[in-house]
Amino acid sequence: MFPIDRPRRLRTSETMRRMVRETTLSANDFIYPLFVCEGENIKNPVSSMPGVFQMSIDNIIKECEEVKALGIPGVILFGIPAYKDEMGSEAYNEHGIIQKAIRAIKAHVKDLLVITDVCMCEYTDHGHCGIIKNGEVDNDETLHYLALETLTHVKAGADMVAPSDMMDGRVEEMRNILDDNGYSNIPIMSYSVKYCSAFYGPFREAAESTPKFGDRKTYQMDPANRTEGLKEAALDIAEGADIIMVKPALPYLDIISDLKQNFDRPVAAYHVSGEYAMIMAADQLGWMDGHRAMMEALTSIKRAGADIIITYYAKEAAKALGK
Repeated sequence: MFPIDRPRRLRTSETMRRMVRETTLSANDFIYPLFVCEGENIKNPVSSMPGVFQMSIDNIIKECEEVKALGIPGVILFGIPAYKDEMGSEAYNEHGIIQKAIRAIKAHVKDLLVITDVCMCEYTDHGHCGIIKNGEVDNDETLHYLALETLTHVKAGADMVAPSDMMDGRVEEMRNILDDNGYSNIPIMSYSVKYCSAFYGPFREAAESTPKFGDRKTYQMDPANRTEGLKEAALDIAEGADIIMVKPALPYLDIISDLKQNFDRPVAAYHVSGEYAMIMAADQLGWMDGHRAMMEALTSIKRAGADIIITYYAKEAAKALGK
């Protein structure tokens, strides 16, 4: 009790604070998202995400070289195809944009993990995450195409696959096709607890994946639900997920903590586009110190229990932290 116990004693200098700090960040915690498009020498800025670009493969390679030099262990790729149809056929085309990007990165940048987002929304002309039947996403038919997409990514050289579609049973379908084709050592990082969130808005501009009708409430989770997240994660682990993910991160720190406390798997968190855009906008308007807010946000995600943070701030944070 005061005056014997004075917590301020351990806050008297930066060196003292650093010595007793409970949560620390490093570049090893981050994965950097990249948006890949067709063409050459393309670097299209995403208006709602300052500093983020749609890039052709030649520029993606340069970006990956910088990511590796900063000590960030991996990137996660999102594809923007030149052609879309109702079946999302470019998603599982062996010569599709993501498949070409994987091969190029692997040929030019050694020892960088290449992770791929597995979903249909960027590739379908309707913008939904699966095959549409009678005006709704058909869960079971979609599984077949997600499995095909997974296999083409891994054949091209992907080190890890990350399903973000939220179809029931997709982890098992992916695990089976990988194992049956001799890829039993490829891990699956599942978007296990993915909420139907307003914070995805800027991403949909970047990935050109806004639904043409309806919304995604029938397959992404209700933001009001907490214990359902434990069920979703448990199902994915039973089906073969090696890493479980929460998306978004900041509005769902309690869910990150739940998963960390209840499961023996690494927990990833996606610090999503809307979270990034809010900090960037407030910084540009002079309303707050964006750099400090970035580090505080990332620290809170790590403190909640995330082992891995997917963030558009990965490069800036890695530079601030040093290798």
